Amino acid sequence: MNHKKEMLMQVVFFCTACISVLSVLLICIFLFVNGVPAIQKIGWGNFIFGFIWRPANHLYGIFPMIIGSLYVTAGALLTGVPIGILTAVFMAYFCPQKWYRPLKGAVNLMAGIPSVVYGFFGLVVMVPFVRNHIGGFGMGVLTASVLLGLMILPTIISVSEAAIRAVPSSYYEGGLALGASHERSIFFAVLPAAKRGILAAVILGIGRAIGETMAVIMVAGNQAILPDSLTSGVRTLTTNIVMEMGYSSGLHREALIGTAVVLFVFVLVINISFSLLHKEE
Repeated sequence: MNHKKEMLMQVVFFCTACISVLSVLLICIFLFVNGVPAIQKIGWGNFIFGFIWRPANHLYGIFPMIIGSLYVTAGALLTGVPIGILTAVFMAYFCPQKWYRPLKGAVNLMAGIPSVVYGFFGLVVMVPFVRNHIGGFGMGVLTASVLLGLMILPTIISVSEAAIRAVPSSYYEGGLALGASHERSIFFAVLPAAKRGILAAVILGIGRAIGETMAVIMVAGNQAILPDSLTSGVRTLTTNIVMEMGYSSGLHREALIGTAVVLFVFVLVINISFSLLHKEE
């Protein structure tokens, strides 16, 4: 009887795994079948390296959106990764027990806040602050980067803390036995041992930052131009798709699907790069 149950569960797990893989394959097929022909019509060079996005004039250049996505994602990582990792270290080794549960609850609450709420906070609080104290109109690369940095914090904190706690206590105790201080034992013995899990947290944070749309629409300015400063308005690949898909048709719609293809390849290249780096280590 137990053997039959095990066989049944193996079949169930196999079917669910096949469904997951099949779903990804179907998405890939849909994107490439509908997007690649449009890119070929426009021209790969004109589409990827074109500076002007003006569908009314049949100009479909997404290079400003590619640069905008890179800027905003890089800014989010510069903001969120150091804060997230240090917060994870604090929660794992420095946080008093009476503070841990409220702090952990706050991190989990941040993970559950809808994107539109983050966007509303950025629009009401961050945009006026940047406009009054830094310059520009308030909607731009800086505001979007900081807001995305806040949004990826829960992911980086949770995954990094789990990786740090998974390191055997002998690493920390060995550092103390060799005469290292509490801080040096953590940063030079525990953290290097947890770097694989921390790298996974960074990859998940990149995925969240690249794929975020609603909050970015509300604070980035949505200008399809190359940003020349931190306060310049910017449009990312995801916001370009969401803003125009509702009323697009014909080649315009196909060009937006082509934008999704570029975004997909962009994310794929990042994941493969991190995987290769992971193997080399």
